[in-house]
Amino acid sequence: MEYKDAEKGKLVRRLKIIEGQVRGLQEMIEKGTYCIDIITQTSAVKQGLGAVEDLLMENHLNTCVHRQIKSGQTGRQ
Repeated sequence: MEYKDAEKGKLVRRLKIIEGQVRGLQEMIEKGTYCIDIITQTSAVKQGLGAVEDLLMENHLNTCVHRQIKSGQTGRQ
């Protein structure tokens, strides 16, 4: 898959944020943090992953799919 530097930077930044959130979740569980607070944090992680998926799909449509349509390919590369 092709990524422009700015797109790759956005993806990596979001993934690093998610990585920190997951580490935070581990610490919360180890410390016995109130369940609702943990659930709130898991929701934030899911939203972050959703944003990563959105960026990946947008990039896929703008590069791979666009190139395949222009070249008349209908199957997966």
